[in-house]
Amino acid sequence: MLRVALTGPESTGKTTLSRLLAEHYRTAWAPEYARAYLTERGPHYSLADLEDIARGQLQAEEQAVAEAQRQGRPLVFCDTDLLVIKIWAEHSFGYCPDWILRRMEQQHYALVLLLNVDLPWEPDPLREHPQHRSHFYTLYQRELHGQLSNFTEVSGQPAQRFEQACFHVDELLGRQPRPGHILE
Repeated sequence: MLRVALTGPESTGKTTLSRLLAEHYRTAWAPEYARAYLTERGPHYSLADLEDIARGQLQAEEQAVAEAQRQGRPLVFCDTDLLVIKIWAEHSFGYCPDWILRRMEQQHYALVLLLNVDLPWEPDPLREHPQHRSHFYTLYQRELHGQLSNFTEVSGQPAQRFEQACFHVDELLGRQPRPGHILE
């Protein structure tokens, strides 16, 4: 099973793009667990909450993998990953729990799409730091380089992001990348 993770700072279109990619490739996707968790419990969180969110995200990924397998599909899309938890834990609490770091080392994504901060900020009660998006983007880049991840940066307007993502997913699947994946 090939896992494709979408990661990056807040308000970069991860949820929209991961859902569109799953629809386009007719496969399952793991939604961002943090959104459901924080919507239910409120926007304030502790380190223990981040650990619960990490566990929930991992469970959502496993459920998506199982669904893709039932569908006979070779890949699954993950809206966010544990890197998001690591960066938020370190930013908010000064460190990330060891079990999350160990799990990140074990978690393998065939491709990681790092979404750029070049889309306008969309206010949302669960989003926190519009003024720090570029800073966080640099942290994601540094982490992905340090992990030697197979990642690519995705930028531009939504249709451009979709086309770029499809190009890289097609390459991953061994398909001849095709132009024209632009959404109408």
